[in-house]
Amino acid sequence: MQKADNQQQEYLQNIGISELNQMQLETAAKIKDRNDLILLSPTGSGKTLAFLLPLIERLDRNNEQVQLLILAPSRELALQIEQVFRQLKTGFKVNCCYGGHSIQTERNSLKHPPAVLIGTPGRIADHIRRERFSLSSLRFLVLDEFDKALDLGFQIDMKEIIRELSALKQRVLTSATNLNEVPGFVGLNKPLTLDYIKDQAPIKGLKLKGVRSEGKDKLDAFFRLVCQLGNEPMLVFVNHRDAADRISNHLKDMNLVHDVFHGGMKQEDRERALIKFRNGSHHLLITTDLASRGLDIPEIKYVIHYHLPSKEDAYIHRNGRTARMNADGTVYLLMSEAEPLPDYISETLAFEAIGEYRELPEEPDWVTLYIANGKKDKVNKIDIVGLLLKKGKLQKDDLGLIDVLDHSAFVAVKSEKVDKVLKTLKGEKIKGKKLKMGISK
Repeated sequence: MQKADNQQQEYLQNIGISELNQMQLETAAKIKDRNDLILLSPTGSGKTLAFLLPLIERLDRNNEQVQLLILAPSRELALQIEQVFRQLKTGFKVNCCYGGHSIQTERNSLKHPPAVLIGTPGRIADHIRRERFSLSSLRFLVLDEFDKALDLGFQIDMKEIIRELSALKQRVLTSATNLNEVPGFVGLNKPLTLDYIKDQAPIKGLKLKGVRSEGKDKLDAFFRLVCQLGNEPMLVFVNHRDAADRISNHLKDMNLVHDVFHGGMKQEDRERALIKFRNGSHHLLITTDLASRGLDIPEIKYVIHYHLPSKEDAYIHRNGRTARMNADGTVYLLMSEAEPLPDYISETLAFEAIGEYRELPEEPDWVTLYIANGKKDKVNKIDIVGLLLKKGKLQKDDLGLIDVLDHSAFVAVKSEKVDKVLKTLKGEKIKGKKLKMGISK
């Protein structure tokens, strides 16, 4: 037992955490007891680590087949879980499969099966259908954000997947909101429920405010609110993709730096939008509920409900993006003149007057550079840092976050240094290949 504790301490050190919280400790204990488990815990409380650590302990290092399958309702959440797993540096192979990713790359990876397979229901169902990996050793199943993963839109794929998992020994379901009833096809066996949301106190540091717009069209009031809030990280939630695009077109006309994130976009465009939001190249992201769960977007100062969701669970997930980790945050409800508050909001809502303030927020300090070389070209962060500091003549403080993908990389550079570094590096090479670099769209 001491050995396992030491190993876990090493994993935590790798990810920069000194100790687990109460929820994570209790979850680990129940999973080690081999119980089927339903874990309900707020957004940002560390559910991914809570289920990964005890399940890693139960993996067999001598088994060369898939042992743990983790299903997530969105590509971004699947990728986020993969990132956490890789940061732990366990020595176990992991693969992530999702729509919009190269099917050929996934097929090649599955020829040498990972111990841990993470993915979205549609893509995993397709691989199982085509028998691209063995299910004989698959003992553990995790359904992350299970209330969404078991939605009607996913049920056909989920049924098909779970029906094939005859060797399963343990099922773990996690979310920040509950389902009234888990479908029978999930096959839960006398599950324990750990409920950390039932008696959840109001989020410390979270303020709730209302803003009224004149008439039904909220665009003008929204623009004035954003100008008033300034250059702070904010997520703006809408109920439909076309609304996100319509608002974006208006903000483009007003020359306000922002980006859009929704399920109708190409995967590469979604990835780019998140990268630029995380690295500070823009501070305003207009999104559907796709961004309300599981994404690694720290330190959101403001959440704005341009549209209020029809269901309380969506409202909870949206608000969970701010006032995290003891930080302060404000949620704004943008409402038309006659729009009533939904029944699920019981708090007294203080309405804030917004004036005719129309001065655009300051331009972001960072600009994202795109490099047309990535992991598949043997390019890593160290290569990029070396190139930009030595040959690009930048200082360390001029460099922000660096994201290296399979076939590309994105680097945040101080905005006043961008033109100079592009000119300086023209004609250079990286890993023996001609450097193709420019400002990211």
